Amino acid sequence: MRFLIPGPALPALPCTTGCTGPDGSTPSPSPTPTSASASASASPQPVSDADLCTRLVTYWARRTLADDTYGDYQSMGLPHGQYRILLDVVAAGRSVRQRQGADVARRLMDRQARTACAARYRHGTPSTGPWT
Repeated sequence: MRFLIPGPALPALPCTTGCTGPDGSTPSPSPTPTSASASASASPQPVSDADLCTRLVTYWARRTLADDTYGDYQSMGLPHGQYRILLDVVAAGRSVRQRQGADVARRLMDRQARTACAARYRHGTPSTGPWT
């Protein structure tokens, strides 16, 4: 039995003279990065715990309001504290949806999630137990 053992990888060298493509044409030079594309590749800023909480709770609240999901905090990937926020936000959203419609309910849930998550992470990450 034969095994193919790969050799060292060779870097691609730029074509400077006499290079042609498969159809005989000369390939165009690759564009140089502009300042906009160079800045787009810069490292993004980390998301705060409160912002992450808000994004997660808002996502699951909207899906739950639309009856698009079932789950407990583990299947949603939420710690117990965030799940408690979700339950409160969805309960308020359901109540408002009946009276004022889904759009108003979603806006209310967004505000409540943002406020509750900001309060929860005001002093950093809670550490009262493994399911916080």
